[in-house]
Amino acid sequence: MSQTVVTNKLNRTSYPERKVELYNTLQELAKSYNVIALSRMTKVRSAQLMAIRKKFKNEIKILTIKNKVAQRAFEKIFGDVKGLELLNKELEGQCALMFTNISPFKMNLTFDKNKILMAAKGGDIAPNELLIPAGNTGINPGPVLSEFKESNVPTRIDQGTIWVSKDTVVAKPGDVISQKLAALLSKLDVKPIEAGISVNYAISEGLEYREKDLKIVIQDYVDEIVKSFQEALSLSVEAVYFTKESVPLLLMKAKQHGISLSTESGYLTPETVNLVLSKANAVAGNLAQQLGSKGFSTSS
Repeated sequence: MSQTVVTNKLNRTSYPERKVELYNTLQELAKSYNVIALSRMTKVRSAQLMAIRKKFKNEIKILTIKNKVAQRAFEKIFGDVKGLELLNKELEGQCALMFTNISPFKMNLTFDKNKILMAAKGGDIAPNELLIPAGNTGINPGPVLSEFKESNVPTRIDQGTIWVSKDTVVAKPGDVISQKLAALLSKLDVKPIEAGISVNYAISEGLEYREKDLKIVIQDYVDEIVKSFQEALSLSVEAVYFTKESVPLLLMKAKQHGISLSTESGYLTPETVNLVLSKANAVAGNLAQQLGSKGFSTSS
């Protein structure tokens, strides 16, 4: 069946209908959503992208398309979408374009929370220490025993299956995972590679956000907010500024000052009687000690 084409009457150039549809779709999406972001696909596997597309299909439109097609489509609507010309310059290498009304920060955090663990491939970098635990692997003896030996994993045969004799570290953070080790980890169902996509660049309402701008450590912000709250509360108490949060502390502080003043002046109240008597006893003991040192008798 011949492919349907659309002809540009001005320059007599024919374009596949699918490319024209993508061209028009890109322009419509760019005008319809507040945020346009891109993710570089150099370290992203197709399975990951499919899973994310499925999970966020109602919130984020994700398209993978040739950069030239996207750039030409966007050039026509620079005046309609602020910052689009900035994003056009970032389209290099293999990219996925994302259109959404979710803020770039929230989108990046959402992607971070939805990363998945995948089997390693030869050439992957170990993200952390990789350990093969001791115990029954459930694998029947055979050629696979050589894979254990090459990875320096001690084994024994018991009840017809291979057992790992002791916990064994097979890779440290930053090590390159060999093809043979990757195959062994896959047989053991060890999935050490954290996979997901990140927002590498985004525009929203004319503002641009680079990857470093979107990296947020939530706990750092929580700690900063807690610190700021505590400092503001301390200041309001010192300044005797009444707020819902400072009133209990101000009343407690006033009570403590009142008790201290009553104790110092010898004013007896249910709250101060023990303190006043204790202070009087201490003063009397000190006086008796001084008189005794001067030769005076303090016994009755």
